[in-house]
Amino acid sequence: MNLRKSSWFTAFCGAALLLAAANANAVLYKWTDENGRVVYGDQPPASAKAERVNPGIAPADPGAVRSMAAKDADIKKRQQQRADDEAKADKDHADAKKKVDTCAQARGRIRTLREDANVYRFNEKGEKVFFEPAERQKAIADNEKLMRDLNCAAAPAAPAT
Repeated sequence: MNLRKSSWFTAFCGAALLLAAANANAVLYKWTDENGRVVYGDQPPASAKAERVNPGIAPADPGAVRSMAAKDADIKKRQQQRADDEAKADKDHADAKKKVDTCAQARGRIRTLREDANVYRFNEKGEKVFFEPAERQKAIADNEKLMRDLNCAAAPAAPAT
């Protein structure tokens, strides 16, 4: 049943297209009616003197293809530039976020090293190794250098004792 409906629908669409194509090549006439108005139609009346009007196709522009190709190339160039600019902006944003995160981590490490009495790290064996005062000062100096290199805001001052 569905195949039958589909066939009828296809036949109907085909007939409609044939009728539309036939009208596309129709002849157009121009004449003046009894009231003096100019009338256009595809069937002139027998009593009127009709003039055949052929809507001509405008002559092709020989540079049109070249012009369109140049426009397409310009559009593609602008799209590529926009994509490159967006990628650069995304990369700059990601770099800025990474810098802010790194600065915050360095600030936190400096604060911990200065304030916490029992700072340790794990060695290769997984054992806790507590920082000696010299190691603490070196770690603080390393983190301060990192902050200077990244142009972070100033490190927190050492607490007064």
